[in-house]
Amino acid sequence: MVLATALDVLSMVLATVLDVLSLVLAIVLDVLSMVFRVSDYQVSFRVNPNGKNMTASDVAGQAAQHKDEIKNTMGLSLTSTGIGNQSHVQVVEHVPSHTPSFIVLTFILVGCVAGILVAVLIIYVLRKQAKQKAKLQNLTTAPPTDQPSTADYQDLCRQRMASKSSEKPEPLHRIGSLGSHYSDAPVPSPSSRSSTSSWSEEPVHPNMDISTGHVVLSYMEDHLKNKDRLAKEWEGLCRYEAEPNSTNAGSDASNVKKNRYPDLLPYDHSRVVLNDSTNAAGSDYINASTITDHDPRSPAYISTQGPLPNTVADFWQMVWEQGCMVLVDLTLCEESGQVLCHRYWPEEGSQVHHIYEINLVSEHIWCDDYLVRSFYLKNLQTNETRTVTQFHYLTWPDNGVPPNPKGILEFRRKVNKSFRGRACPIMVHCSDGCGRSGTYCLIDMVLNRMTKGAKEIDIAATLEHIRDQRIKMVKTREQFDFALKTVAEEVNAILKALPQ
Repeated sequence: MVLATALDVLSMVLATVLDVLSLVLAIVLDVLSMVFRVSDYQVSFRVNPNGKNMTASDVAGQAAQHKDEIKNTMGLSLTSTGIGNQSHVQVVEHVPSHTPSFIVLTFILVGCVAGILVAVLIIYVLRKQAKQKAKLQNLTTAPPTDQPSTADYQDLCRQRMASKSSEKPEPLHRIGSLGSHYSDAPVPSPSSRSSTSSWSEEPVHPNMDISTGHVVLSYMEDHLKNKDRLAKEWEGLCRYEAEPNSTNAGSDASNVKKNRYPDLLPYDHSRVVLNDSTNAAGSDYINASTITDHDPRSPAYISTQGPLPNTVADFWQMVWEQGCMVLVDLTLCEESGQVLCHRYWPEEGSQVHHIYEINLVSEHIWCDDYLVRSFYLKNLQTNETRTVTQFHYLTWPDNGVPPNPKGILEFRRKVNKSFRGRACPIMVHCSDGCGRSGTYCLIDMVLNRMTKGAKEIDIAATLEHIRDQRIKMVKTREQFDFALKTVAEEVNAILKALPQ
């Protein structure tokens, strides 16, 4: 189809070029015929008004006077000259003159060369456009959503994940035994999923020295014991207002349906901006915020709400464009009959959302508190693929806290072990991307600062820094208290692991 169209266009263009060349040649010949005529050894011409004021009689006289010079230079012998309609100059010795023919041939040759160049240029342009059109058509044509991944593809994914993990899974709990408690936990097939327990008092190697650790631990314990101080600190945090705090993008009429909760919107200055040219709806909005620590150019986290059915494609676009390799999911899909998060991953095989294909490679229950899923994410436009790991915490209730700090610390260690060495942000989400997500980010940020050798730790100031970037991070006093207890628990574990 493209080749036929190109040939049609080429034929039309060449025909147009030839018509123009023919017209030019006709005009040139008409002009030449107006100046002089040559036939049967006779030459006649018209003398137009000129700058030397010479008439036809003057020209005829000058030609007669210089007939010897004309013969020597042009090879023509003049017998007589004259003026008037019946007068003419007779040439008794004819020496062929190729001047008119040469001019015509030159025009024809130039026209042919120009036509060839134009044709070559047109063919080149048409072929280039045809290739670009075919490439674009291939890129924008996604395969059917029900196309399953091949066995080789799945095996490759599992081998890649197995090579990254040095821990051998050992049977603990079948996920089926958790189904009555966690309605969104799928029953696995034995071939691809297993359960392991990984809690251990792993030695850590922070830059914190013993004296600094004891000072921090004493401060934290005293802080937790002093309830009045905690209450005043929380009251101050509740009065704190971020600046700037505009949420124009989230409140725009075109984006209202993309927000799970109408009062929890991302700030304009820190919201994640999608590439609207590759977005399914041509929009750049998603309810998500970048959270930075010390470097504003490099976010440490992306905190976002649990995807809605109409924002799943936007969610995976954000994962792809932000280069996220680790997802932290802190919510169940449903709790107490309330939907808190749409399932954005396939239970089996693969799913396609717009131009992103998500393949479930493996799913492991590590303990009662959380499971780990591995996905192979493919961009159908570029055919690039990436491995994405999801850590799904199962026992953190909405607007509440986990049963104990130990479980969330184990979970955090497992996340950071997978994330180690990566230069991309960790994607953290719960239902609203504020309460549980904010608590996790606060715990992780404070502990990361401590293990990097920070001399002073101000958790309230750190929370204000986080709230500058997303509204209502750490929503309840209970969650703030839990963050303090969890930090104290980890500092104690760090001190035990340090050489005495």
